[in-house]
Amino acid sequence: METLISWNTVTSLWVIFCLYWVVSALRVKRTQQMEAAGRRFGTVAILVVAAFLIFARRANLGILSRRFTPQSETIKAASIVLVAVGVAIAIWARRHIGEYWSSRVGLKKDHHLIQSGPYARVRHPIYSGMLLAMIGTGLFVGEWRAIIGVLLVFAAHWQKARREEKLLASEFGPIYQEYCGRTGSLIPRLH
Repeated sequence: METLISWNTVTSLWVIFCLYWVVSALRVKRTQQMEAAGRRFGTVAILVVAAFLIFARRANLGILSRRFTPQSETIKAASIVLVAVGVAIAIWARRHIGEYWSSRVGLKKDHHLIQSGPYARVRHPIYSGMLLAMIGTGLFVGEWRAIIGVLLVFAAHWQKARREEKLLASEFGPIYQEYCGRTGSLIPRLH
């Protein structure tokens, strides 16, 4: 059991996520409209800093390297469950959106508004899954730097979600507004 509760398990789950992302990115529709590169750069820059704070195991960041949670196998096991569930949600959502997925805020050729699967309850389930997995990773790390990293991931995804919603509202109008009224942004809306 101890070998399953390790940093290697956490990183293996993230490697699975990344490999799926790279492979699935090969099967998307041609982009019709895309946000400016500067907006994308801002999101990526925040995510790079967040990843450093969460994943840089040997970085000595002074007070930020202090623990906020005790070293506990129970906490580590729970954190691995959060990472696994988060990665699974993100992969499910990515698989469900299929050929309409884009790493940048944009519209694909003949774009459809996906409202089924994980998108039936939440508008940004990929971000929700990634955030849950980051929370689990941060909990596993157990240092204040990881909390800041998770907050940065949240901020980056929240900003990107707002940009996506603005674009989708302009493209789909009342249909998108109705969809927003019955779904949550990052947390599922329960009816």
